[in-house]
Amino acid sequence: MRYNNLGNTGLIVSEICLGAMTFGESNGRFANVANLKQDEATALVKQAIDGGVNFIDTANVYSEGNSEIQVGGALKKLGVARPDIVVATKAYARMGAGSTRAGNSRKHLLDEIDASLKRMQLDHVDLYQVHGWDTQTPVEETMRALDDIARSGRARYIGVSNWAAWHVSKGQGIARAQGTQTIASIQSYYSLAGRDLEREIVPMMAGEGVGLMVWSPLAGGLLSGKYQREGKGIKGEGRIAAGGPRASIDLDKTFKIIDAMTGMAKAHNTAVASVALAWVLQRPFVSTVIIGAKRPAQLKENLAASDLVLAPEEIAQLDALSELAPEYPGWMFPDQWERRGKASPRRPLPLK
Repeated sequence: MRYNNLGNTGLIVSEICLGAMTFGESNGRFANVANLKQDEATALVKQAIDGGVNFIDTANVYSEGNSEIQVGGALKKLGVARPDIVVATKAYARMGAGSTRAGNSRKHLLDEIDASLKRMQLDHVDLYQVHGWDTQTPVEETMRALDDIARSGRARYIGVSNWAAWHVSKGQGIARAQGTQTIASIQSYYSLAGRDLEREIVPMMAGEGVGLMVWSPLAGGLLSGKYQREGKGIKGEGRIAAGGPRASIDLDKTFKIIDAMTGMAKAHNTAVASVALAWVLQRPFVSTVIIGAKRPAQLKENLAASDLVLAPEEIAQLDALSELAPEYPGWMFPDQWERRGKASPRRPLPLK
């Protein structure tokens, strides 16, 4: 297991983060992906920690709060020393019927951090993230609320999830102008089947000092290698049908990527999923990759990606197969830069 700084912070996190979306019994929107019992979740947390993972990510909305309960229960059962584990959670999603029970308003975020800490039996989280962009709340209000949560000691760092590049830049600018806590990380979808964030978000991260937490690196399981062309269940169910990672995927292009990964997996004596994860792990702008699992064998397969180093020619092949189509204004840049020409070396000013 390798470890990285989370953005420009001094927080060191494992390159693989255990995602807890599968934790907790759910009768709602997470019923198709969750429903682990406490002892099953505890076993996965132990397996991950034994494998070098020091980072766990959950959210208040996962299994209607039961995921957070199981994360806290697992840490308590295992006797994990609080300074040795990095715990992240998120808020934004609707947690009740009332008009104040969703969004990034000051009221909702302050209410939800307290509820999350109570469920996890913790006095603080290490990273508190807003789970989406709220069109009904001024960003100034959200950034001030996150800063107050951090200053109160209930969170060590703040982050965002599923924001556009300009959202983050605006938030960072407001935070700097207010003299408040800046955004440490963004949690975004990224995989060989969906490299969209390279257009705007990756350049933004470099400019704003923001770390990347990748979610769904296997594109909702499509890159696991268990699906065949025209195979049963290829359209998926649950969150995928509701607009998850697979909703905009070019299946023909993706299966060409899977074909290439299948050969690489055989050459490395590993799983196709491990190859897909290794490619993401070797991207220089990735701080950590969130993996979810329901079975120990599945988690073992995913953790193995940390030991797999793809050869330069393998990386180049997967890069080419998954390359983004040119999009305006990006396709204009190379010609513009070439026509501008390179600047000549500056002459030194004459001494007076």
